[in-house]
Amino acid sequence: MEEQNFSTLIEFINAMEVREDDEEFQNPVDMMFAELEKEKPQHFAVRQYKKYKLAAGKTAKSILISCGARLAPFDIQELRDLTAYDELELDTLGDRKTALFIIMSDTDDTFNFLISLCYTQLFNLLCEKADDVYGGRLPVHVRCLIDEAANIGQIPRLEKLVATIRSREISCCLVLQAQSQLKAIYKDNADTIIGNMDTSIFLGGKEPTTLKELSAALGKETIDTFNTGESRGREVSHSLNYQKLGKELMSQDELAVMDGGKCVLQLRGVRPFLSNKYDITKHPNYKFTSDFDKRNELDIERFLSHRLRLKPDEVCEVYEANPSGTTA
Repeated sequence: MEEQNFSTLIEFINAMEVREDDEEFQNPVDMMFAELEKEKPQHFAVRQYKKYKLAAGKTAKSILISCGARLAPFDIQELRDLTAYDELELDTLGDRKTALFIIMSDTDDTFNFLISLCYTQLFNLLCEKADDVYGGRLPVHVRCLIDEAANIGQIPRLEKLVATIRSREISCCLVLQAQSQLKAIYKDNADTIIGNMDTSIFLGGKEPTTLKELSAALGKETIDTFNTGESRGREVSHSLNYQKLGKELMSQDELAVMDGGKCVLQLRGVRPFLSNKYDITKHPNYKFTSDFDKRNELDIERFLSHRLRLKPDEVCEVYEANPSGTTA
């Protein structure tokens, strides 16, 4: 189990030599699968590998080149160390109160796909544990605050996950600069994702698509108008007409210039309303933030370590090495 990681996969691909002029040639990986087939001929890996071996030498080499190119980031030593073993224990987040921070660069998106991969694993593991261990609901609610949701890549099947994870005590909060970012990534599924969100909050912005859809969602209000008229001739006559008209509750131009201290909150089952943004400086725990005192700033470098930490209940195999090279 400890070798089931991306590092081992990369080593497998590196060892899979293909010779176009010798169809009978067997590389080390071929030999390993031949041994596995003797023990477990119906093993899933054996069956899939046999399908790959149906390809001719040139086709097989092309497949390996494509795999190597797609998995190239995982061949970077730092990334190999990061994915060599599991220290996150994502399946335990719903067992007890836990805070997990995933920090990414806001300028370099090379490794942003790892966060998308992490969320995929998180949702799958927690849903399985909720169903198999806790009878459908986690004992501790897991809230995922996905800031910069448009910059972490696409989370597979998110449109289905947001509709099903709620019943397992898991919630997902997507933070976007503009609603169009979601449509750029998830295409037609963006509307499904938005529709499964119970709450949406608009903090301000001027992206046309977002303003147009929000203005339509807010609906209209009824206003009274009156017109006056005056006609002159031999005699002067006046007229006064009253009308009731429907006006957008907030037009696009009003939303675009909305006060920075205001926000628009839409909650399921409740009419949208305009509200003041919370003043964070009034929070009782504000004094513990780095904005209040720089000495409260977290030094992340102190906690970065890729060394494997063994747990008390883990069983390990210990080998004795003879440095002299002689046999005892």
